[in-house]
Amino acid sequence: MAESEPYHYRQCGLADIYLVNGYERNCTAYGETVTIHNIDELHRAIGTYLVEEKNHLTGAEIRFLRHELDLSQDLLGRLLGKTGQTVARWEKGQCAIDGSAVRLLRAYYEAKVGRAPNKVTSLLERLAELDGEYAGYPVEFALEDMDSGKWKVHDAA
Repeated sequence: MAESEPYHYRQCGLADIYLVNGYERNCTAYGETVTIHNIDELHRAIGTYLVEEKNHLTGAEIRFLRHELDLSQDLLGRLLGKTGQTVARWEKGQCAIDGSAVRLLRAYYEAKVGRAPNKVTSLLERLAELDGEYAGYPVEFALEDMDSGKWKVHDAA
């Protein structure tokens, strides 16, 4: 049903989202309610717009993307090489959002939520694990020439 006036969709946590259609207003004994059609796809469209079209992301937009990825502040921080406290401060608008972290967040969102996830998600997840496992410790490993012009890490068996 097409509505004459766009619906101001605040429930996602973002201030400037309006729906032209895809919703129904209903009158109940307790007041007006609104039913949103296909809310998962709506949120995917919002997230895709944020990562592909917006030049600058606000704290609320970072929080929206984090919620869509179902990540805690701590886990998002680890994936981006930051702390959970830093993510919390971004979301509250208390400090500037690091440009390289935003680029990683955009890539991670696209890979995780996009139609064809790729190696970006597994790479960032593994890098976050490595930060926790090996932080500050030297790591030794051996390489071997495979006689094909390619090298690989030697398996110590």
